[in-house]
Amino acid sequence: MTSASQRLADLGLELPPVATPLAAYVPALAVGSLIHTSGQLPTRDGALVATGKVGTEVSPDEAAAAARVAALNAVAAAAAIAGGLDAIARVVKVVVFVASAPEFTGQPTVANGASELLQQVFGEAGTHVRSAVGVSVLPLDAPVEVELVVEA
Repeated sequence: MTSASQRLADLGLELPPVATPLAAYVPALAVGSLIHTSGQLPTRDGALVATGKVGTEVSPDEAAAAARVAALNAVAAAAAIAGGLDAIARVVKVVVFVASAPEFTGQPTVANGASELLQQVFGEAGTHVRSAVGVSVLPLDAPVEVELVVEA
């Protein structure tokens, strides 16, 4: 059986450093065997990979790619608490917030960027329940934000 860390490497990806919180919270917290992450933005090397509303300034494809980056950041936060990527037994729930133009209704397609990454990294254990929520604005004008609940 291939490990999550091997699948991640096969995708040509590495876990990024855990993002520094923007305010008074922690990146992730364990409660029993579950680890809850705070919302993670699509940052790479400390900068957002995109800004703006999906459906106007950001295309759905760009937003899905940003959701993938945010999901990887959330996995990094969860892995830091779990004791490493391979200590995560399964992904339980994913919430993807999409900063949407008023007429944009493709939030589920954007959220697939996060969901598909998690399934690629964790295999069957990456199958999860999910919410894709359209919102008017996100911190720093990010187009997406991703929260995870994983089991360790």
